[in-house]
Amino acid sequence: MPVPPPPAKSAAELLPEPLRRLGAWCVLALLVAGVAAVGVWLCVELKTAVTPILLAVLGTALLRPLYSLLVGRAHVQRSLAAGITCAAVVAAVGGAGYIVTSAIVDNGQQILDSIRSAFDDVASWVGAEDTSLDDITHNARQLLNKFGGTAATGVINGLSVVGSFVATAVLALLLMFFFLRDAGRALRALRELSPGDSPDLVEAMARRAYQAVAGFMHGTTIIALIDATFITVGLLVLRVPGALGLGALVFLGAYIPYLGAFLSGAVAILVALADRGFVIALWVLGVVLAVQVLEGHLLQPVVQSRTVQMHPAVVMVTITAGASLAGILGLLLAVPLTAAAFGIFRELRQRYGGEGGAAAGGASAGAADDTR
Repeated sequence: MPVPPPPAKSAAELLPEPLRRLGAWCVLALLVAGVAAVGVWLCVELKTAVTPILLAVLGTALLRPLYSLLVGRAHVQRSLAAGITCAAVVAAVGGAGYIVTSAIVDNGQQILDSIRSAFDDVASWVGAEDTSLDDITHNARQLLNKFGGTAATGVINGLSVVGSFVATAVLALLLMFFFLRDAGRALRALRELSPGDSPDLVEAMARRAYQAVAGFMHGTTIIALIDATFITVGLLVLRVPGALGLGALVFLGAYIPYLGAFLSGAVAILVALADRGFVIALWVLGVVLAVQVLEGHLLQPVVQSRTVQMHPAVVMVTITAGASLAGILGLLLAVPLTAAAFGIFRELRQRYGGEGGAAAGGASAGAADDTR
């Protein structure tokens, strides 16, 4: 009896097993990258609506413990607790802004005089003694008169930006109120909208993402408090005026990676230069650099590794990408959004990667804070 020929192999079966796995992973990576690219494009196009939502999520993640304390320990009604939490945000940000503004305004003329003197010294050093800051100011005024229409347009655009910022802040504050008060309702709605037997998975991924964002915000707040404390103490020891306001500026700037530390440090150095002279300004520069070195080599690795679990290199690449897409807002949102994505990935890996299965996913869901 003749032996039947072996069945013909498909093109995929002709490839070695490692190549087939590599191809499958490449296809998956392309699909994920495509979906992510479309999501980023939609967020950029709809940033007027997306930005307040993201800012409200960050504020909710940061202040949820205060809300839970008011509801759980003080037995405050939920709407009132959410209102008190939002009022605390307004008071803290407004108070810090007032202190910073007062410190800068009180020393504004001294800062300008010090900058003028420093510019004259530099001009003399490079052999341009005949050029002064007043000459540059005069030339700038001539250009302003020549291009007055363009300048007026710039002022109008600036006012528009300020109005947009205020509207975004108010909307984010209102959204944070509802996120705090109705977190449990939103979670139930998310489960109801999930198809088939996926509600548990969707809830677990949402909790993981939220925990990652909350970890980033809490870790950043701890680092900001330590930085502001050390720099404020240094400024008080050096008798720099407005030390408390400058410390508040350092605290607020810590939420904008790299750029915030640079700007707040520069303002502190300028104030010291204006009131205390060049030598004290150098000491302030040393204090700022020492705190930044302490943050970069000790605080960031220890605190953020426990709260966010992201490598510093990933943070730097994320910040660069966020800044290229959305400017300063991208600097602020890039790291927490990436942390949320990492949290979702860890949940999926635990459920389907053989590291504990669904039991691990259920445990992670139960570890979240109360969502009343």
